[in-house]
Amino acid sequence: MTRLLLALLPPLALAACNRGDARQESSAPPPLQVRVLQVAPRQVPVQFEAVGRAEGSREIQVRARVAGILEKQLYTEGDNVKAGAPLFRIERAPFEIELAQARAALAQERAKRELAVQEVDRLKRLADRRAISQREADQAISAGKQSDAAVDMAEARVRQAELNLSYTSVEAPIGGISGRAQQSIGSLLAPGQDSSLLTTITRADPVWVRFALSEQEFAALRASDSRGPEVRLELADGRTYAGRGKLNFSGSTVDPALGTVQMRAEFANPKLELLPGQYLKVHVVAGSREAIVVPQAAVLQNEAGRYVWVVGAENKAAQRQIRVGPWLGSDWVVLEGLKAGDPVIVDNVIRLRPGAAVQPRPPG
Repeated sequence: MTRLLLALLPPLALAACNRGDARQESSAPPPLQVRVLQVAPRQVPVQFEAVGRAEGSREIQVRARVAGILEKQLYTEGDNVKAGAPLFRIERAPFEIELAQARAALAQERAKRELAVQEVDRLKRLADRRAISQREADQAISAGKQSDAAVDMAEARVRQAELNLSYTSVEAPIGGISGRAQQSIGSLLAPGQDSSLLTTITRADPVWVRFALSEQEFAALRASDSRGPEVRLELADGRTYAGRGKLNFSGSTVDPALGTVQMRAEFANPKLELLPGQYLKVHVVAGSREAIVVPQAAVLQNEAGRYVWVVGAENKAAQRQIRVGPWLGSDWVVLEGLKAGDPVIVDNVIRLRPGAAVQPRPPG
């Protein structure tokens, strides 16, 4: 019996080992099914994004140019006014009186000049006959010239009085959107003081959008082969503004505190859809270049930077460090780390571990 048991032990032990190995193999997780994108270079726009703010292409302060009482407001606040449209009226009576006085003074000086001219002619004839001394004739000539100067001075005072009278009618210097009135009817206005500000006018068509690019982005913009970068706007609700803008100003210095360069673009705004002071997302497109693009969901980050998962040898997952550029819709431009044909995993990336077995599927 003892010899029989010893003979049966090795086969029984081998069978038990085989059953244990089978159970262990059956408990191993199956390969994780993942979608794989075979990346390839394609043409992508050279694009920069920034936050901008709209402003009027012309913003004018309307001020009183003479002192007086504000009598009437002739426009509706917020209306679109034309150049030359009357906005306010200042009391006219004091300036009408001043003009009348200046004209009367001019008439007196002209009468004195006529008398001086006659005196010069009379004394000149007497001096020719040596009836009077040459000194008296010279004094008469000098008095005539002084009279001419007095007439010129009086004429200038008349023109000044006429100009002051015209300033009592305050007109729009440009066409645009009128602001609220800063002074009430009956207020005393004084030029050169805060009370002289009456309202503002802003020309919003075309509208300007001011923004800033980093020093690196500005260098890339200048190095691009694009003749004229195209500027697009994204509104606060996510819609893209239909009009396309063009750069009309770029700074010549870098802000030492922020490391940015000031830029400005001009947009047609016939429907006044863009309002001065509005914040907008600015997209500057300067030509195109060839680059590899991957979905944003495939890009992760660790202490070393951005990385993606790729399918390595024997269908094992492996990390690949990359350097990324700007976003392109729902994708991300990859500047370094990938080459054409690399199989990049685009889903289930959170469940992956280095060396994990995967079953690739094409994206769909």
